[in-house]
Amino acid sequence: MKGTLYGVGVGPGDPELMTLKAVRLIRENMIIAVPGADPKETVAYKIAVQAVPELAEKELLPIYMPMTHDPEELEKNHTKGAMALEEVLDQGKNIVFLTLGDPCVYSTFSYLQKRVEKDGYHTELVSGITSFCAAAARLNIPLSEWNEQLHVVPAVHRLDSTLNESGNYILMKSGKKMNQVKEILSQSGRDVLMVENCGMENEHIYRSVEEIPDDAGYYSLIIAKESKTLS
Repeated sequence: MKGTLYGVGVGPGDPELMTLKAVRLIRENMIIAVPGADPKETVAYKIAVQAVPELAEKELLPIYMPMTHDPEELEKNHTKGAMALEEVLDQGKNIVFLTLGDPCVYSTFSYLQKRVEKDGYHTELVSGITSFCAAAARLNIPLSEWNEQLHVVPAVHRLDSTLNESGNYILMKSGKKMNQVKEILSQSGRDVLMVENCGMENEHIYRSVEEIPDDAGYYSLIIAKESKTLS
């Protein structure tokens, strides 16, 4: 019998936002995969170990996932990562793969999941609280009301966007191109809020485009709402 690969969301940063199911699976399984060369230095591990201290005694499986847009480099590392997971699954052992936020939303786990499933292995996804829901709660605002549309955009890949659709926008993955993203936001005429490192010790909240620094970190989540909806 082959093992099962679980893609487990650990939420955006606050360990208290981890689900009971995520905590249970970490406790019940001995092999924990983490996306990074040094598992204990990854954000996902640092979040989870606060909620599940037993994690410190588990066998950690590092899966290197570089931040690059080079398709050949991505393909090479995704294939290598899938092979490392399959080697353990072939031993009949389950793997809990920790991923930030929710594994269904812009998660690197999805690339590994596709390859592992194609090779005949069983996988399961365990939802976690998304960064944009956590950020909205931290700001104490709704993301959308009544019949408003909600657009979730990976900003770094959509720098040609004008944010001209009706409704409210979530801009994710903005950090490396923040100066360009800020220009788009300024032209949109929308009310802008941003949470950097939501739920972590170095969390920062910005309440206008002007407040947002050009060197904001990778974990920066922007909410841009139509002016009439933000009080």
